Amino acid sequence: QVRLVESGGGLVQAGGSLRLSCAASGRTLNTMGWFRQAPGKEREFVAAISWGGRTTYYADSVKGRGTISRDNAKDTVYLQMNSLKPEDTAVYYCAARNLDIVSTTQISYDYWGQGTQVTVSS
Repeated sequence: QVRLVESGGGLVQAGGSLRLSCAASGRTLNTMGWFRQAPGKEREFVAAISWGGRTTYYADSVKGRGTISRDNAKDTVYLQMNSLKPEDTAVYYCAARNLDIVSTTQISYDYWGQGTQVTVSS
């Protein structure tokens, strides 16, 4: 059974940084991604990374401020977010797919974590 567990969320002031982690267990997962859902909004793509880390995609809203990375030895993917803004406030979800094809669409992902709350105060 695949399990994804996010951590690292919290309350941070605007301009600050956070590093989110997602630990995977149950099987080897290929492409992994981060999505987020702000209050009253639909869940949206944030970033994704291929198994080998050579291919990454970012949403325009986080490009230049976010970095996705992974440590396959630890079955963990990370999302480093810098220069945080109040509009980054959301529940951040880790997702994984069986295929090693990076995608920005939710339907492409086979497994999801429970999410971690990120709140950015102004």
